[in-house]
Amino acid sequence: MPLISHGAIVTDTWAPLADDEPAPETDDVIVSLERLLREQEELFRRKGRTGVVLDNATDPEELEHLLGSLDLIALRFPAFTDGRAYSQARVLRQHLGFEGELRATGQVLADQAAFLLRCGFDTFEVGEDERLEVWQRTGSAITLSYQRGFRDTGLATRDTLNGRKGATAARPAPIVEVVS
Repeated sequence: MPLISHGAIVTDTWAPLADDEPAPETDDVIVSLERLLREQEELFRRKGRTGVVLDNATDPEELEHLLGSLDLIALRFPAFTDGRAYSQARVLRQHLGFEGELRATGQVLADQAAFLLRCGFDTFEVGEDERLEVWQRTGSAITLSYQRGFRDTGLATRDTLNGRKGATAARPAPIVEVVS
């Protein structure tokens, strides 16, 4: 599957690893949560990077004690109508402080690109028939939002909350006379 990162198709250096497959010493691997919890010491001792794939029903806080050792977390979208991975991404980024790569996998659509970026996703696994130009266009289609995003996505977006706060701060305070 093609992988989109920062508006371009990139080579995926990560290999999914089955639970019964031996972990290579130097390759970047993505394992299941069950395997990660069972073999974390061995996986983190390797020279290669370690990532995990989370089912969308898993509470991301289960990973809190491991986040400093993980380089990638892949969040699944089993259907384009199931948005639980958006919430997982926000929890991982904003509440737990995960700084590694967040990858959207499964049924992700180009129409969702701007929302995925605002929640903190870095990369997207897309179908073979997806066109990069569509992802680039939809990723920058929304220029105004009501909610704060995770970080500056490099797009010309602004949120109305920060805009209002800035406008309020720039206005001089009204003079109030108290008459008794």
